[in-house]
Amino acid sequence: MPARRKLLAAAVTAAACLTAQALTATAATATDEVVSRGVTIPAFYNPPATLPAANGALVRSEPLPLALSLPSLHGPLPGTATRLMYKSTDSNGGPVAVTGAYIEPTARWKGGGPRPLVALAPGTLGQGDQCAASMGLEHPLSFNGETVSVGYEDLSIYRLLAKGAAVVVTDYAGLGATDRLHTYVDRVDEAHAVLDAVRAARSLGGTSVTADSPVGLFGYSQGGGATAAAAELQSSYAPDVTLAGTYAGAPPADLTAVTKAIDGSELAGALGWSLNGFLQSDPELKPIAEAHLNAAGKAALTDLSTMCVGDALFGYGYAKSTNWTTDGRSISDIIATTPELKTFLDGQRIGRLKPSGPVRLATGVSDNLVPHGQSRDLAVDWCGKGADVTYKPVILPGVGSALLNHFAPLLTDQGAAIDWLTDRLSGTPTTSNCRTLPIQP
Repeated sequence: MPARRKLLAAAVTAAACLTAQALTATAATATDEVVSRGVTIPAFYNPPATLPAANGALVRSEPLPLALSLPSLHGPLPGTATRLMYKSTDSNGGPVAVTGAYIEPTARWKGGGPRPLVALAPGTLGQGDQCAASMGLEHPLSFNGETVSVGYEDLSIYRLLAKGAAVVVTDYAGLGATDRLHTYVDRVDEAHAVLDAVRAARSLGGTSVTADSPVGLFGYSQGGGATAAAAELQSSYAPDVTLAGTYAGAPPADLTAVTKAIDGSELAGALGWSLNGFLQSDPELKPIAEAHLNAAGKAALTDLSTMCVGDALFGYGYAKSTNWTTDGRSISDIIATTPELKTFLDGQRIGRLKPSGPVRLATGVSDNLVPHGQSRDLAVDWCGKGADVTYKPVILPGVGSALLNHFAPLLTDQGAAIDWLTDRLSGTPTTSNCRTLPIQP
């Protein structure tokens, strides 16, 4: 299949699932109007100058209209949504405002015990503020000729709501909130945003969530890395958030391996989002970027900093980083010979800490975008630490598209993943299959 047709097929599949900012971030005040690729970001997303001291404290909230909602005798299906802004702490120890959404389900909880709360960490949506998952609940498909945003996570959110679980969705640091660039795949920023979303939902008035509500985490791809990191950091960062279960699908646990895999793929734009995020997290890396990126590379990072997945698929599909560097080497080759970059990525590695509570780790055996091998290695690392791991290799044939190899397990395994998590939220015990891991693909 020609490259352009493969790219179009990948973009359609992604839609069917619901269906100078690169090096510096600029801040917006509460009165500024921020426009990203023709989309006016609501003023709600502009953080105030001062944030509360407590992690998870609500900064503000407002009703959020759900695009897909049906009337019923007991209220709209699947529930009533509230847009949130809450305080978190970034990887440098500083305060950060994070946005998201809480959805109170109309359906009764179908499991045992009190209604649970699931914190959903979205998969890759992009780096422009208009790509935020909370906006995707209101506008599942946004296309204006300048940007294409698909709220594909709405599918998993609605499936959880149909089970009767309350759901809180994080937008992550800098995605939606207009004061900084989204720190894409930064494990600490994402883990903190997920755990603080739970705290924010608990403090929201007028909900059925109580202190006794079991808590679960759910995420795939970028979201799988976020929930995996959150399960690792829960005991130290959020001991008040006890985890009944965590689903981590296709987690990017080893960013060195993932960086190499996405280079030249349909989702090569994610390489730019990663670099932008690294520079936001660690400004000391900026001189290295300045030295190694040529004009095309710097322009690509600036361009990608306001793009969503759809934009990146069409604008940077199959791009190779060798065209972005001053000496024609790939970003992976530069990382391999630059100690500062190696140290930074080593610090992003997930798997060095034991996760809290039971974890279901799923990975497609043919996934060559977020490589199966590095996800499986995470299961091995966790099993070696005595964690309660349910390892699920999703066996599907590989196709010519790395993006399809990555998305197919999301769809085929999602129902089983939700069932596993709802069982944990009902108090049903699980048995680790670490013992059989050596014979599993």
